[in-house]
Amino acid sequence: MEENDDNIQFKISDELIEQVEQLIESKDNIRILDVLDDIHHADIAEILEEIDIDHATYVIKLLDSVKTAEVLMELDEDTREKILATLSAKEIAEEIEELDTDDAADMISELPEERQQHVINHIEDQEHAQDIKDLLRYDDNVAGGLMAKELVKVNENWTITQCVKEMRLQAEEVTRVHSIYVVDDNDKLIGRLSLKDLLIASPRTHISNVYIPKVDYVYVNENVEEVANIMQKYDLEAIPVVDKNQILLGRITIDDIVDVIREEAEKDYQLAAGITRDVEADDSIWKLTKARLPWLLIGMFGGLGAASIINNFSGAMGEYIILLSFVPLIQATAGNVGVQSSAIVVQGLANNTMDSNLLRQLFKEFTLGLVNGLAIALIALCVTHFAFGTPYKVSITIGLALIAVIVMAAIIGTFIPILLDKRGIDPAVATGPFITTSNDVFGILIYFLIAKAMLGF
Repeated sequence: MEENDDNIQFKISDELIEQVEQLIESKDNIRILDVLDDIHHADIAEILEEIDIDHATYVIKLLDSVKTAEVLMELDEDTREKILATLSAKEIAEEIEELDTDDAADMISELPEERQQHVINHIEDQEHAQDIKDLLRYDDNVAGGLMAKELVKVNENWTITQCVKEMRLQAEEVTRVHSIYVVDDNDKLIGRLSLKDLLIASPRTHISNVYIPKVDYVYVNENVEEVANIMQKYDLEAIPVVDKNQILLGRITIDDIVDVIREEAEKDYQLAAGITRDVEADDSIWKLTKARLPWLLIGMFGGLGAASIINNFSGAMGEYIILLSFVPLIQATAGNVGVQSSAIVVQGLANNTMDSNLLRQLFKEFTLGLVNGLAIALIALCVTHFAFGTPYKVSITIGLALIAVIVMAAIIGTFIPILLDKRGIDPAVATGPFITTSNDVFGILIYFLIAKAMLGF
């Protein structure tokens, strides 16, 4: 059976990159436009990421404003910043006018403050410019910072005929119509309109008789993570945004939420790995160092603490110096259990699936740690005694220490993220180096205290 090439995802080849660069060098503008004409704007952005920044700027200035605006939004933020720096305020304004207000506000917010107003002043559509200025007032981490002003809304007092006429006018400014919102005379959101009901109703019917009063919405100052949770829970493609008086201000679409989810996942992954800043692989050594060094220092001091504990006990061990051989086992087990527990808790907090009863959650982790500890301790006891020839009393000590350490690590891995979350700190910071280091230190301390009690040194 012959495959349909139209269904194969477009891939950037070295030959295509080389061809584009050669055409730019020769300034063959007609051929450049011909090559890029049928290529999706996201793929053009990928091409521009692979070529010299001056060449990328050349292409951006060559494309028409509609395509340029789309390409710019797909570019990496650092690349876009470099290109925008080479454009005049008027040229940027021309691209901004082709974007929805949410994307336009995002792009303008990346400019230096002194350039932002210059660009806005060059936007010919005054309504579009005012909408952008309104959106720039909101922080990035609230619904207002994500929403777009473009939407389709109808008045409850309109007839179906009037509604269709008004919708046609509004739809010209909307890239994609996700929902039709119904408002009263004060622009207060009161419901939504089904396309099916709109089509089958009599032309003279009033919207108030056919609209659906139930509509999900978020407040303009709602945290973006909460917005993401609502849209994910109710499987929404778009959600309206209102102020405290229920006045309809805009709407957030699923593509914006996907970006939020991706960014949060990247941030949490970096925090879990002990990276305190948002960094990329191609960032400068200095920026990467500032992001990684704090947690490395915490790990170093944690290691010094563990070494100090070992040093304090080593002189009294005497014939039980073999205990030092199993320090890596204790540390690795404590670190792994702590990271597992904290990762599950952080995920539960992010998805709002976490048990709200702290004591019940801690008891659950205590029980789980006890079961896992008993299983691992039994295996460790058999291996250390029969395979390694460790004295029976020492093997029992190792087994008891493993049980205690696993339970301790499970409780710390559960309690710390919940505590941080209640304090308004991202709980993802609790995973990785923080949990590993703290459990290493406490694990070693517990290990030697149990050994001292069991073996009497």
